[in-house]
Amino acid sequence: MNPLDFLEPEELLRFFHCHKTELSCMENPYTFLSQLRDYNLIPEDRYREVSRMRSKENLKKAVYKILDQLEQEDSEHIQLFWECVFKEIMLTQYHTLRTLRNSLMDGSFHFGTKIPERVEKREKDKRKQQKLSEDEETEANSVTKKMKLRKKSICEDEQPGPSSQITPNPKKRKEKICFSTPQKEDKNDVCSWPIYKTQLPVTCGEVKGILKREKLAKGEKCILVEKQWFTPIEFERFAGMERYKNWKLSIRCMGIPLGKHIKKGQLKSALRFRPSQSAKKSLFGSNNSTTASNQEEDEDVTENEESDPEDQQEETSSSNEENSTDVSEEEPEEMEEQGEQQTQTCPEHYKKMFEVTCGALSGTLHKHRFASGTCGKSIRTEESWMSPVEFTEAALGPDVPWRRDIKYDGKPLNALIEAKVLEIHSLRCTCNLCEPELEELDYEKNDDECFICKSNKEKDLVVCDYCPKSFHQKCHLPQIEDETLRDTGKWMCTFCIFARNQNGLYDDEQEMAVALSQQISRENLMVCQYLLLYLHSADGGQIFAGDPCHDLEDYSIVIETPMWLCKIAEKLEKKQYQTVNQFVTDVQLIFSNCFKYNQNNANYRAIGDHLKQLFNREFKKAFSIP
Repeated sequence: MNPLDFLEPEELLRFFHCHKTELSCMENPYTFLSQLRDYNLIPEDRYREVSRMRSKENLKKAVYKILDQLEQEDSEHIQLFWECVFKEIMLTQYHTLRTLRNSLMDGSFHFGTKIPERVEKREKDKRKQQKLSEDEETEANSVTKKMKLRKKSICEDEQPGPSSQITPNPKKRKEKICFSTPQKEDKNDVCSWPIYKTQLPVTCGEVKGILKREKLAKGEKCILVEKQWFTPIEFERFAGMERYKNWKLSIRCMGIPLGKHIKKGQLKSALRFRPSQSAKKSLFGSNNSTTASNQEEDEDVTENEESDPEDQQEETSSSNEENSTDVSEEEPEEMEEQGEQQTQTCPEHYKKMFEVTCGALSGTLHKHRFASGTCGKSIRTEESWMSPVEFTEAALGPDVPWRRDIKYDGKPLNALIEAKVLEIHSLRCTCNLCEPELEELDYEKNDDECFICKSNKEKDLVVCDYCPKSFHQKCHLPQIEDETLRDTGKWMCTFCIFARNQNGLYDDEQEMAVALSQQISRENLMVCQYLLLYLHSADGGQIFAGDPCHDLEDYSIVIETPMWLCKIAEKLEKKQYQTVNQFVTDVQLIFSNCFKYNQNNANYRAIGDHLKQLFNREFKKAFSIP
């Protein structure tokens, strides 16, 4: 086990700082320096200069200087340093290195004497704190003056005097960014679209859900996420955005906060948000940052109550005087801008998955599976689950630094670790990822959610023994019977069966008309089941999975023959299709209905068109159509 995979860069750097003197006092450090040169940790000219030294004292000083320069200027390579000096050939030659490695391996370095901060750092922090205190006092004294200037500027804009016609006001009010849809486009507003008459797609951070408008108006649990209902407050917490304590701002529909729709009367809500006093004070405070109160939270009030965030008052205090003023209508926009800035500082904190690459290999890193470089199979490729070390070995070979060579968004994975987005478990961690039982280790090879419906709410998932996919019994085609689960043999999913038999199904290329006219034989049934599962899985939002008439009151009025994926699956199970053409006709009917019903909704038309192209492409490949 490599202990470096479990240690933070700060820990490795602190350990390095405490043992620079020991490293510089090693006998005959020429091999040690050669290793550092081979890993480009010291420049060639410096290596040659030190190698020519014969005085032991001068050699010690030179080595210490090299290590000190490495700590000051190249601290980001500290893990690479320890990896290269802990090679077996180095440990054999230098007893000091073996002692240091053992200290890291057993964790005993954590129990050493805690060293104080550097004197220079303490002095610098002290001067910085004094400067901040002076700046805060200056800004606090000017709060009242700024408020008066702002109020005066607004009055001058509303009631210009005679002199303003001659000399324009040099301090023109800054035009605020408009986040709402322009008035001329109100007819195309999201809430007025027929498809959103009963429900709206909403997001909070990276989490997506469906909001039922009727339930929101009654103050009930109204947001559906993965077959689980949430109130707006609970949905905000579930998405990791509870620090805002303002669901009207953090929950959005098509990028627009729900508070905007409620304010315009396009959306009814029995829930109101009452911001805490401390949060309102900070809007014009000296540090210009929003702070949330731990005492006041969202409260349920009736729609007829007159208390509204825009009608409440805020208090601003300074060292000289205290004033109170009404919160203007522009305050929600200011809060919104601050919220967006906070979200943009590190949006990765709210993500659960990260698209990563290593060389030519790509995959998806799942945050909840990540433990370290060797523990936790956290990266999902098309073929299997891998740990970060296994991922780098498959891409570039053994002994590759995974923190450096696994890239996310063009940056090393170590950037996410330093930002505390990914947390490496300690050496003594006893969780299921770090010390898994044999059964749990087997389940790490498969997905944690159903490959078709993207849900893991049901307890039992059937795992394929030949690929990393998992399925609910009813989601797979054909449906998985209980007898299959009791069978001790290995089970293969339809995706794997199709992949193994694809080359032998249709040896020669055939025309589209010939393929459509074929009877639903045993082989063709398997291909149709594969195509439907492929399409169902590609529909990540499960938009076309269920009966649209249940959610859209006017759907049956506009669409004569509704069709959805689950209905096609049921007809396949009951063997109601006689030819391939009948199956394809029902699939194409889903897309034509989508285009007809969503004439004013470009987003849904684009989703339908994308799935249609995927199906047509996969259909031609499956039936060997040129």
